[in-house]
Amino acid sequence: MSLLVGADPELFVRDRKTNAFISGYGLIPGTKKAPYAVDLGAIQLDGMAAEFNINPAANEQSFLINIDAVMSQLRGLIPKKYKLDISAVAEFDEKYMADQPEECKMLGCDPDFNAYTGYPNPSPNQHPTMRTAAGHVHLGWTNGQDVHDPAHFSSCITMIKELDFYLGLPSVILDKDTKRKEMYGMAGAFRPKPYGCEYRVLSNFWLQSESLMRLIYRNTNAAFDALVSGKRLFEEHGESAKEIINSNDKKAAKSLCIELGIGWTL
Repeated sequence: MSLLVGADPELFVRDRKTNAFISGYGLIPGTKKAPYAVDLGAIQLDGMAAEFNINPAANEQSFLINIDAVMSQLRGLIPKKYKLDISAVAEFDEKYMADQPEECKMLGCDPDFNAYTGYPNPSPNQHPTMRTAAGHVHLGWTNGQDVHDPAHFSSCITMIKELDFYLGLPSVILDKDTKRKEMYGMAGAFRPKPYGCEYRVLSNFWLQSESLMRLIYRNTNAAFDALVSGKRLFEEHGESAKEIINSNDKKAAKSLCIELGIGWTL
């Protein structure tokens, strides 16, 4: 069984002169319903942020090439006086935010699910000036599945719980931001997809370097390979990863990664 790995990270835009966060509205082509196609992926506006999607990759090098290509094209569409910013949280000026179109200020789209309860996660509380940027990872191992099918939903839950060990724990160690979890990114957050699932726990922190991108790809595959071989860390270690992720306990995350042999060093 083979795996395809994709991603749809989000980035903010900043003014080079003032360093203030700027809305992507009017700068970023494409929408959620109609993404703007580019080579090896697509671009779209998501609230105040710029979001890009990459074509699913069957190997590590393709994953890196796809990300680099789409990010470069996105960067080329931004006026020179602005720059893309890899921050998990952005604070906008209150008056500036109030002047934005309503579609930019809205939070959330379709609900995601909690792998530990099987139920939808509650919608985030609306914050007047703070917005967050994610680094969701998509896994494809099937095709044309009904996202409401209980068997497929159960397979997604199994995959997501394993990813909490292989991706969620390292993110606690490596992601310096902690504010995003006030709105998004608690353990087990996912969406079932016709091709597999979307792991929605991570922020965009892993776009900061090639080594981090490689780590995300490798650990995603390691989690998938473990399940295929019959090894399930969440069955052996219960909800320990969930508790560590939700509490941002870096010491416990590092200790458990070392114990389980999960890669987190760059």
